[in-house]
Amino acid sequence: MACTIKPEDIKRVKAFGFLHNKGTDCFNGRIITVNGKITAKQNQIIAEAAEKFGNGTVAFTTRLTVEIPGIHYDNIEPFRAYVAQAGLETGGTGSKVRPVVACKGTTCQYGLHDTFALSEEIHERFYKGYHNVRLPHKFKIAVGGCPNNCVKPDLNDLGIIGQMVPNFDPEECNGCKKCGVAQVCPMGAAKLEDGELSIDKDVCNNCGRCIDKCYFDAMDGGTFAYKIYIGGRWGKRTATGRPLSKLITTKEEALSIIEKAILLFREQGKTGERFADTIERLGFEHVEKELLSDDILSRKQAILDAQLHITGGATC
Repeated sequence: MACTIKPEDIKRVKAFGFLHNKGTDCFNGRIITVNGKITAKQNQIIAEAAEKFGNGTVAFTTRLTVEIPGIHYDNIEPFRAYVAQAGLETGGTGSKVRPVVACKGTTCQYGLHDTFALSEEIHERFYKGYHNVRLPHKFKIAVGGCPNNCVKPDLNDLGIIGQMVPNFDPEECNGCKKCGVAQVCPMGAAKLEDGELSIDKDVCNNCGRCIDKCYFDAMDGGTFAYKIYIGGRWGKRTATGRPLSKLITTKEEALSIIEKAILLFREQGKTGERFADTIERLGFEHVEKELLSDDILSRKQAILDAQLHITGGATC
């Protein structure tokens, strides 16, 4: 049958996370999972909602949200109320901070930090806290637990990658013919040269695999840090994000940089362009300087209060 829903109503419910099924009066309802993790009870409610209000199927998006296809327009509000009983909400659309994507962090053998905890904090502070803040375009954030980059942080507007910088003490190196550190280094950054271990910092990706692998404690422990990429984009026109020139060693500073990036994008981005375009237009050095200083925070309230990006229109 032909669609009988008015265009303005289709647009209105899209803001709540309901995407129109073309040619019908039905929609996909997008449920936010916070960071790709839901409880067994929430999973049960989602399955029940799919049977009760949708077509009985459940689809998973690349942004770790859950979509229920086949929800009739008249069932949108009952559907939202039904999933809300399990603490679930719909959304994830529009020119604003989008749902956060995270890898499984420390439940992975390579994970260097608790990505679920960090991404949940980012979700509360920036997805929910900035929910009514209009941006030039969507702003996607990904949190990776190690340099394996499973959630592709460098292809997001802002990406965080866990790092473990090895604490190498050359004085403790005995120049073993069979070096435990060099053997486990997947990047080939650790090498024995003239009977001494050396680490090429331009090659080392701080994966932490070499930590405590020295037989004589020359590689005793490491320093945890966050590597932050900005300006990544996947889609019709791809862009690989660039890392900030310094590693960030505290969670508080990492969260502050996220906030400064969002504020800068809102203040200096042009309506319709992605953050990658803003960075290219302003220059990476300018953007990095803003993110590593606190000047923009002094303008925070003025930036949030400004009437910006009221009329949308994506350029990519």
